[in-house]
Amino acid sequence: MENKGESITLGNYWDIIAAHQGEIFYTKSGLPFAYQVVGNELFTDRRERSIHRKTFERAITRMQESPGEIRGPKALKLYGAPYIWSILTRLGGI
Repeated sequence: MENKGESITLGNYWDIIAAHQGEIFYTKSGLPFAYQVVGNELFTDRRERSIHRKTFERAITRMQESPGEIRGPKALKLYGAPYIWSILTRLGGI
């Protein structure tokens, strides 16, 4: 299920991400994953460590400030970048 026309912003991103937990996403390399949001943390079914809400905030800021430079997850230079990239590009059209 895609996000219905609502762009991800720093004000709404966590609610949108939480609304899509349990769905199947795919990393840029095609690996399937699902996630669960618990408080301010996101847990994927492929990793033991969580990705904190603030990490998504940094990714959104980087993607919005340098859209031409951020063309894939590696350019984010953040922990969990493949998952963050997949979620944000699919749900927010960033």
